[in-house]
Amino acid sequence: MELKDKVVVITGGSKGLGKALADVLTQEGVKVIIGARKKEELEKVASELGVDEFLSDVTKETEVESLAKHVLDKYGEIDIWINNAGVRIPHGPVEELNMERFRGMVEVNLFGLANGSKSAMKAMKSNREGVIINILSTSALDGRPNLSAYAASKFAALGFSKSLRAEAEPEGIRVINVYPGGMRTNFFDEQKPDDYKDYMDPKIVAETVVANLEKNKPEEELIIKRPKK
Repeated sequence: MELKDKVVVITGGSKGLGKALADVLTQEGVKVIIGARKKEELEKVASELGVDEFLSDVTKETEVESLAKHVLDKYGEIDIWINNAGVRIPHGPVEELNMERFRGMVEVNLFGLANGSKSAMKAMKSNREGVIINILSTSALDGRPNLSAYAASKFAALGFSKSLRAEAEPEGIRVINVYPGGMRTNFFDEQKPDDYKDYMDPKIVAETVVANLEKNKPEEELIIKRPKK
């Protein structure tokens, strides 16, 4: 795909992988619109990268719809929508789970992705083309000790994404699922793993996602693991 002048929406675009994706895509001549729920942080990053921004919380359907409307009103189309917003809670055994925080995580990781996909589908169906990229995690592929809550949110998002693909393909819309391994981002501010220094630079992951998009036939299931030592 030729990316120059494409219109790309990135949720959770003010930090981590979202910010890295906005940076890499901007360098490719893409019209980037980032969404996030913290106004000051969002405006700072938008100014720094020279991209458009729109204050929105992915867990609120009306705010995601307003984000899509803003983009359509200003640019006339949405070519690519990246559901990147995600959160985690500290890992630990099931019997110590904070259920309130677990529910909050599912609101972002599952319902936030669903809200974004819904708005993207509405915008793309009329043109019968477009790409929805869902940033999942390698935690959506395997169960792991002490990751039950996070894995559950990502397994659920994966089920949604695969069903979405089955609906989207007849409409000419491609759905790409991305499964990054651990990245050095603020995602781990509350609880850093012992091997955090070995985690990936989010820019490398962003470059891999963009390079995949530029292929004639992008991989629909893109797994990005840390290189083995």
